[in-house]
Amino acid sequence: MNQMPTASFRYRTIWISDLHLGTRRAQTELLLNFLRHTESDTLYLVGDVVDNWALKKRWYWTQTHNDVIQKVLRKARKGTKVIYIPGNHDEYFRDFVDARFGRISVQRQAMHIMADGKRYLVIHGDEFDGVVRYAKWLALLGDNAYGLSITINVVFNRVRRLFGLPYWSLSAYLKHKVKRAVEFVSRFETALVREARQRGADGVICGHVHTPQIRDIDGIHYCNDGDWVESCTALVESFSGKLEIIHWVAVPENRFESFNAHPDRERRLVPAD
Repeated sequence: MNQMPTASFRYRTIWISDLHLGTRRAQTELLLNFLRHTESDTLYLVGDVVDNWALKKRWYWTQTHNDVIQKVLRKARKGTKVIYIPGNHDEYFRDFVDARFGRISVQRQAMHIMADGKRYLVIHGDEFDGVVRYAKWLALLGDNAYGLSITINVVFNRVRRLFGLPYWSLSAYLKHKVKRAVEFVSRFETALVREARQRGADGVICGHVHTPQIRDIDGIHYCNDGDWVESCTALVESFSGKLEIIHWVAVPENRFESFNAHPDRERRLVPAD
């Protein structure tokens, strides 16, 4: 058995969200690989870390789910500042807002100061999702439909692998092709940008819609860190203040892909052994 390389990537700040621990669709192995090979001064958990909605319906919790929690706690003990911003799937943890547990703080939202002095509002984003806010039953229905699309995707991609074809995401395709889904994401982005401007921020960092994105919208830098169900992405800040999205792909060489704003601008980095 080949031993994984020990090379790690260090950043000033890392943002991850939508882990959905407690579900079968959580990509805990890839997430653990990411946490083991990255370090940062500050780690933001931007909501939907533990999926309370799913756990209420059916209990599912494996050792790798424990390992993710333990890894985050270990990072905090070793000096990483961890800021946890609960989302709608883990809304019960909002009862602990403003509480501190060692180097872990629970906040409803945060204002992050970049290395270059720019201010970014950090928020999960469900507050700006009308379906979640005003029709939770519809959000639950949509969550079930999303889970079904993931299940179909697993079977479909097993067949694709038999023919040597790459992974293809049904839910991502629907998000980009179905008019209502495109309109929803667009309205979500516009609402977040408006809130950031009202707060006097230069940008906004969020999760919730599982769509990794970096782009300027009306003079505000909009960043979505994606998810750890399908895209397996994180938003990272370098020590110079540069932001980029990391798409983590664990392979024997521990390579990963990085893209800014769009996968077409992809570059691949290979760490030294």
